[in-house]
Amino acid sequence: MKIARAGIIVFGILLTLSAAGVPSQAAPKDPLPFSPGETLNYDVNWSIFHAGEVTATLLRDPRGVSNVFVIKTTARSEGFVSILYKVQDEFRSLFNPDTRCSLGISKQINEGRRHRSVNIAFDSARQVAVLNERNLSKPKDPPKHGEHEIPPCVQDIVSGFYYLRGQPLRVGDKIHLAVNDGSKTTPVVAVVMDREKIQTPMGTMEALRVEPRVFGTLYKKIRGRMTIWFSDDQHHYPLRIKADLYVGSITGTLTSLPEIPHPGSAAPAAGAAKPPETIIDSPK
Repeated sequence: MKIARAGIIVFGILLTLSAAGVPSQAAPKDPLPFSPGETLNYDVNWSIFHAGEVTATLLRDPRGVSNVFVIKTTARSEGFVSILYKVQDEFRSLFNPDTRCSLGISKQINEGRRHRSVNIAFDSARQVAVLNERNLSKPKDPPKHGEHEIPPCVQDIVSGFYYLRGQPLRVGDKIHLAVNDGSKTTPVVAVVMDREKIQTPMGTMEALRVEPRVFGTLYKKIRGRMTIWFSDDQHHYPLRIKADLYVGSITGTLTSLPEIPHPGSAAPAAGAAKPPETIIDSPK
């Protein structure tokens, strides 16, 4: 059913928070525009309907693993959309703040009758993405396992968003990206289109309009256009994320500017990160 499929798209698009990745080149040296403790809250609308909420919180690894940040992203449907297709998802992405390469991502997906547990670990030593997936709706089914070749540095569909924020974002720039979601790595290009003023819940703000070319690449079977407006300041907050699709426009709007965490929390701990397979636990 198209409406049910739209429910998946609404939160799939917003959970990726632009699905932008990091090129497999030298590690970035610019100061981080974010730090642990930052939380971004979005109201999601599908055309004229309120669809739900998406929240992304940046944390240090709770186990004290050095040089690892965790992004906890949740999506919850509400109102009319929830009646059609209930969504309650949680993603946990891990990345190295020095290189900004992803170490892996775990997903707890609850969408309608679909209930899945997915773990993807990026083994940089072997240069493979290790996928383990379980269909929780059919617990007797054997888990799915796969390994796919990756470049030295990739992004999952959440962590790359933070890399994109860290770019200079000059008008005319084309940022080449490498995104992996457990199978083949997908090249994506994000183009910085223009600088403009937009209306937000915080008032009129200067923004940079960026278009990640994710349709026909990352989302091969979906035609559409994605646009992200980043604040034109040192933080590059994603003020608005919009996807124009055949089912209508889906828009995520940042509801307020987050409180700036204490400066001392921004510096990563010293030491090397553990291998990806120790960061993302495989399903039992």
